[in-house]
Amino acid sequence: MKRLFSSKALTPIELVHHVRDLLTFVNANPDIREAKRQEKARELTRLIHEMMVVLFGDETSQPHLEPCSKLTQEFFKEDILRLLVVYLPNLDPGARQDITHVVASLLRQKVHNRCIAAEYLDKNTEILDMLIPGYDDPEAAISYGAILRDCVWHQVAAKYILESNHMQMFFDFQHDPNFDIESDAAATFKELLTRHKSIVAEYLNNNYDWFFMEYNKLLESSNYITRRNAIKLLGAMLLDRSNTAVMVRYVSSLQNMRILMNLLRDSNKTIQLQAFHVFKLFPANQNKPPDIVNVLIANRSKLIRFFSDFTFDKADEQFEADKAQVVKEIATLVPSCPTCSSECDGVSC
Repeated sequence: MKRLFSSKALTPIELVHHVRDLLTFVNANPDIREAKRQEKARELTRLIHEMMVVLFGDETSQPHLEPCSKLTQEFFKEDILRLLVVYLPNLDPGARQDITHVVASLLRQKVHNRCIAAEYLDKNTEILDMLIPGYDDPEAAISYGAILRDCVWHQVAAKYILESNHMQMFFDFQHDPNFDIESDAAATFKELLTRHKSIVAEYLNNNYDWFFMEYNKLLESSNYITRRNAIKLLGAMLLDRSNTAVMVRYVSSLQNMRILMNLLRDSNKTIQLQAFHVFKLFPANQNKPPDIVNVLIANRSKLIRFFSDFTFDKADEQFEADKAQVVKEIATLVPSCPTCSSECDGVSC
């Protein structure tokens, strides 16, 4: 720990240059002997700790704007994020966690009201291409995911990922048998689909068919955690005003309604409640397609009976009001004519 207690600490610029030189060396020499590799890893850990002191302070000092700004500028100028992403799997969990904290802070720092990180990511989108496959590494997946979510905090990064082929990978990751990978990928997926509302609305509109075909597989997964994450996120997306057009399209599909009706009967109460918040949109739709109307009517007795017993320990007045409205909508439905798609006697049209 010599460097930590040396009389003269490295300046922010010196810190970055030391990290750059170290990472450049180890990344270019993957076959160095184990003792040398461990020595370099310890040195990197010390340098990262010194960066943390600059950014967060310690028991004897507080962070200051100028050193933070210099560290941020030099970090992205010297392309340190790329070097760290490459070397991340070679570090122990504690060192990886320290790196994610440092990167998270640097990605949010502003220098003279400029967001240096956003400018960097805009010019270096291949960093995102390197981070996403990190979920295939069980040891480093959580660290890659944490850094990726901090990148997605910037709209430029989220937009790039949404418009890339990587989105299919996120569906695959959420079927991963490794709980940690599945859960972390679900957290990143949620961040991508909720943080930057305008680009998400555009993305969902432009990719509706394939996206919800894949999304329904998550809702029908045999893994209850996958179902729980998916139904909660679905509600967040559809109930967001920026996604109104997508919501109307979604609740006009009989297949989607059948999936939600099945989730209402899930053995998990949390999934049932989240499913209800989405299902209620189907009977509330004032332009219900005839097939949806007729299925609701065909199941009217069962649904009304189901909702009469449908409650939760912490059910509030809003939940009870929503449930009463759903029952009312279903109870007053009139069969739709398949010929004219309206409520008529089926003869005059």
